[in-house]
Amino acid sequence: MPTPVDVLERRIDELRVAVRQAVLAGDRAQATALRAELRRAEREWDDALDEFADQTPVPPLLPIRDQVHNALTLLGVPAAPKLLIAVHEAFFAGEIVGARLTSLRRDEERSFRAAPRQRPYYLCSALTADLLAPARGLLAVSTWPLDRRIVGPLSARVDFLTAAIRIAEQAERHPGAERLLRRFAVNIPGATDSSFADVKPEVVVRAARAELAVHEGADRSHREAAAERARTQLDDAAQLFGSRELQRT
Repeated sequence: MPTPVDVLERRIDELRVAVRQAVLAGDRAQATALRAELRRAEREWDDALDEFADQTPVPPLLPIRDQVHNALTLLGVPAAPKLLIAVHEAFFAGEIVGARLTSLRRDEERSFRAAPRQRPYYLCSALTADLLAPARGLLAVSTWPLDRRIVGPLSARVDFLTAAIRIAEQAERHPGAERLLRRFAVNIPGATDSSFADVKPEVVVRAARAELAVHEGADRSHREAAAERARTQLDDAAQLFGSRELQRT
């Protein structure tokens, strides 16, 4: 059954057509009357929409760590707060408050050190391949393999391409992701047309995979070697959050 909003939207469309026809016919009196009726219908539409919104239950917001976990899981690679906010906005309900991300990793580390592995997952640091120190601003998920949480010289590009593929694969089911996908596509050769106007998820995936094939092998070798060093040099907490000594320097 049509809602009052649906009925008013149809009426508004009809009135707009009628106004245009009256103007084209030169009937100013009729056009004026129809415009007044159109304005009344638009006000009624605003009121009906507000009433509909008041009656619609608002889903409870997830805790911020769950919001960040959802965004990271979709991306599958370490990411900075700005990207996490954009991904969550494009794919999930609610919003991530950027200011709350500042202390999130420190809170997760304190929780882990106070009671190790009491949570299903922790939001941890990505680690640099050379120093095994926290990579500035990059968050990861503790349940990921260690080599995926390490970033080397080629990892920024590899992770960018991987994230582009993951976003493109989900974009068709989420219209709000088009703008985010475009931001990735314009930085991948062959992912858009010459005017950068046409962005198709399948084309982005194909272009990203083509470039990924060039870098992925070398990047994986670098990450795996660093992960092996981390396993021998760092304790459990440091493998997630980096060396305490390195964080103080």
